[in-house]
Amino acid sequence: MNIEEKYLKAASRLVMFPEQVFLPNGLEELAKLLQKGENEGRQLRVKLGIDPTNAELHLGHTVCLYLLKRFQELGHLPVLIIGGFTAMVGDPSGRNEARPSLTCEEVQNNAKTYLNQVGKILDLKKIEVRNNYDWLSKLNLTDILQLAHLVTINQLIGKEAFGNRIQQGEPLYLHEVLYPILQGYDSVAVHADIEIGGLDQTYNVLFGRHIQKHFNQESQLVILTPLLIGLDGVKKMSKSFNNYIALNDTSGDIFGKTMSLPDEVMFTYFSLTDIRDEDVIKLKEEIKSGKNPRDVKMFLAHKLVTQFYDSATADNAQSNFIKQFQKNEIPDVVAEYLLQEPLKIIDLMYSAQLVPSKSEAKRLIDGGGVKLKSIKITDSNLLITEKDKNSVLQIGKRKFIKIV
Repeated sequence: MNIEEKYLKAASRLVMFPEQVFLPNGLEELAKLLQKGENEGRQLRVKLGIDPTNAELHLGHTVCLYLLKRFQELGHLPVLIIGGFTAMVGDPSGRNEARPSLTCEEVQNNAKTYLNQVGKILDLKKIEVRNNYDWLSKLNLTDILQLAHLVTINQLIGKEAFGNRIQQGEPLYLHEVLYPILQGYDSVAVHADIEIGGLDQTYNVLFGRHIQKHFNQESQLVILTPLLIGLDGVKKMSKSFNNYIALNDTSGDIFGKTMSLPDEVMFTYFSLTDIRDEDVIKLKEEIKSGKNPRDVKMFLAHKLVTQFYDSATADNAQSNFIKQFQKNEIPDVVAEYLLQEPLKIIDLMYSAQLVPSKSEAKRLIDGGGVKLKSIKITDSNLLITEKDKNSVLQIGKRKFIKIV
């Protein structure tokens, strides 16, 4: 098939990162598929699966979501699969131990907030949302065994995460081995033309091509995206590593967390904004010429907050950040806690949901990370009473609450 220039240009618009991989035959294969879809008068079905293993999506997830948005802008159909079944199994990709098992109820509760978060990026009126619990829960043992005939143990051991664990003498559970088969079957269930996934999903999404062929479907094209490095500048963004920016974070947290990024990784995050590549190159040149990287990072933080909130909220987040970190002032607007009776400070911190536990509150106080009226607290048994009303309690650098 001769590829028309307009389809090559359309395919190039779907490159967010130079490290993106297009399988089996590169970007030209995608251009052919775009041309084929238009010739057939149909939208391409572009699959992305997300397991609701927790209630929050983070910027690492948005790498694939923004790529889906580009397909959506080209007139194609994002097919978002909520892994209601696979989340209970647990994706073993990139892990050296099994994921904790989740109940069906836990998975359902986690999934409830996903569409609201996805709606911050995608037009929800122009996507298809499916839950793989609907078809995977109906497979019987015979069905599973027939699918298992499509893969050998040798092939599975070739999967990096499995091979490493076997070599290191770590346990590898049977349900984990079945995970790629289940994810691959999702592609059959939704008749995917394309599947998007992170580079750590390479084995799983390629297995989808294999299973589709068995069911006499056209094998999906695979687009693999690089993993977003987290706030620590070392590991991929993950809740497990506590190095993430959540889509549901407050505007202040998004701004402050972005400002904590190491200078050397911040430019990767510009790919998640509407800043043009040539403008990013210009920013890099300005830093080489002496511009303070902090100012560029502040520009990035403002962009990210604007995308998930609006420009006025971003202005306010920037103003508050400057007050907190450059002028050491308290923000203009802080949350309030209604003090109804005298409370120990550790009880108040826990009751106000500023810490996950009272022991964590004590640890923060002992470490000098808690201030009341801008004075460092050293006594974890300090009693907060009526006289402390209208005072501001500060925990760490970014958490403030006014006692009323």
